[in-house]
Amino acid sequence: MKKNTTRNLTVAAMLSAVAFILMFIEFPLPMLIPSFVKMDFSDLPALLGAFALGPVYGVIISFMKNLLHVVIKGTSTALVGELCNFMLGAVFSALAGYLYKHHKSRKNAIIGAVAGAVAMALFSVPSNYFITYPAYVKFYHMPMEAILGMYQAILPSANSLIKCLVIFNMPFTLVKGLLDALICMLIYKPLSPILHGRK
Repeated sequence: MKKNTTRNLTVAAMLSAVAFILMFIEFPLPMLIPSFVKMDFSDLPALLGAFALGPVYGVIISFMKNLLHVVIKGTSTALVGELCNFMLGAVFSALAGYLYKHHKSRKNAIIGAVAGAVAMALFSVPSNYFITYPAYVKFYHMPMEAILGMYQAILPSANSLIKCLVIFNMPFTLVKGLLDALICMLIYKPLSPILHGRK
């Protein structure tokens, strides 16, 4: 058991490092959502870890990714951005890993990953509404009107924050999670010997 725990922690550390690096590989989709919201695939290692090691490790990888980001790069939102990133990644990987753990099959992995992506998308609305965007207003001294203006440049009828989050951020987060799920399904089997410590 001690050997397995050590191996799991080693794999989790490796995946956390990969997730941290992936946080820097981000890009905007300005025609679909304001450019300050960027696409990245840093939740993918947590999903891999949740499937290979269990849901708790998915949460650990999400936490370590953001901890490394704070320690090495620093934070410009008094940890609020990292906190929300962690919470969304934890919801995604933990639910996917939990559903997969109880019946390990490709079908259940797909169901778990899709369910995790949906849960992350739904959770993005209250987390952004109550935590992230108020932090932008406070720490970046950005008026809410200016934030709404960025959304209205794409869709003029998006005249409230909740409407912006439901119309833009929730589908964006869902697509992001589904893309992570798709990539995970494609690479999990080739990576499985490494993730499980098999030759």
